[in-house]
Amino acid sequence: MPQDLADATGGELARLYRDRKASPVEVAQAVLRRIERLNPRYNAFCLIDPERALAAARQSEIRWSKAEPLSDIDGVPTTIKDIVLTKDWPTLRGSRTIDRAQPWHEDAPAAARLREAGAVIIGKTTTPEFGWKGVCDSPLTGTTRNPWNPAMTPGGSSGGAAVAAALRIGCLHIGTDGGGSIRIPAGFTGTFGFKPTFGQVPAYPLSPFGTVAHLGPLTADVADAARMLTVMSRPDHRDWTALPDMRRDFSAGLDGGVAGLRIALSVTLGYVQVDPDIAKLVEGAARALAEAGAIVERRDPGFTNPFETFKTHWYTGAANLLRSMPAEKRRDLDPGLLAIADEGERIAHMDYIAATNARGALGQHMSVFHASYDVLLTPTLPIPAFEVDRIAPAGTDQSDWMHWTPFSYPFNLTQQPAASIPCGFTSSGLPVGLQIVAAKYRDDLVLRVARAYERLDPIKMPPVPVIYG
Repeated sequence: MPQDLADATGGELARLYRDRKASPVEVAQAVLRRIERLNPRYNAFCLIDPERALAAARQSEIRWSKAEPLSDIDGVPTTIKDIVLTKDWPTLRGSRTIDRAQPWHEDAPAAARLREAGAVIIGKTTTPEFGWKGVCDSPLTGTTRNPWNPAMTPGGSSGGAAVAAALRIGCLHIGTDGGGSIRIPAGFTGTFGFKPTFGQVPAYPLSPFGTVAHLGPLTADVADAARMLTVMSRPDHRDWTALPDMRRDFSAGLDGGVAGLRIALSVTLGYVQVDPDIAKLVEGAARALAEAGAIVERRDPGFTNPFETFKTHWYTGAANLLRSMPAEKRRDLDPGLLAIADEGERIAHMDYIAATNARGALGQHMSVFHASYDVLLTPTLPIPAFEVDRIAPAGTDQSDWMHWTPFSYPFNLTQQPAASIPCGFTSSGLPVGLQIVAAKYRDDLVLRVARAYERLDPIKMPPVPVIYG
């Protein structure tokens, strides 16, 4: 049993509850104490509701005392990104333009499924305004900081969720990913982040950024992500794009290993300049999987950088987001969001159609690629975390976040499942992520390879002196 119950994983908590060695109320109290101590420094949470959390924990405690838990995540502390509707709490999306004083009577599907499974929802995690960029600061909630070095960004847009996972403030964290927004902060914070196949987790309302936007888990280990996805992927009639109800248990087969799997390793995708520390660590991770029995081959997937294709989708999504917003509210927006929305409004409809066609061609290309390879390995990011309150690293002339996230957004265009798992640290002590990508609907393969690698190189969370420093 962990010395501090807040350090336990969701799987460990279920065993402790079952054996009556800990209670959901004790765990909720431990997590709330940690929030109180750490959130002022790291700013992972924009809303905390101890009263509701403890009430939910007490109900879970009753169920476990009767040996009648609703699921194996009953009583497990959980957070919701402040993009996702959560009943009785405002969903402000990191924006001063959202009216807090309105009815908040509805859970989004992911929040509803977790609540129905007995998860104890602690609070809401920070995001940049409307999740528009790959770092985590907003006009409403300020700057979120990296637990490995508070001067550095944790990435975004699910930055608060990733920081909460790294600090063990809760076990299960809902993130969203429209261009890397789960995998980017997972890579920068050394946590596990999984973007499932599009539609695997029902969404409501659908993202204004369109069908590049997914929902998925951020956790401290792979098994918790599998448990969380099993619950979140249950159906919801409000999402007409959701996949059919398969009632899949994503924990099944998780420990199947990688023997015989065909793995392609692409350190650059054929066109990306990668930090040498990161390239070396990703190559080392591939070697470890090969030694575990996988058939690993260096192979670029063979597409050119789809930057313009993604940019067209993202910028027109921003224009769609703001198209009905009154001028007086626009003045309160993050200037960067306003700038890309303005540019999105100038994109011609035929250019958008061309980008849609290019997206389809990329998806077809990757479908053919995965006929030869079960998974593709890449770095999650080509660079380590950089300073907070910047959209790009110092010394670059880039004005947006997409130039330094070339490994993530292609697989939003293709809607494939993709995860980031830590694979070591740079010489400056910052985490590095390994990205694992599989064909659409093969979420199980991503999780299986991630779990196999995790067993070879267990995920390391920030040490206590860093957390409490």
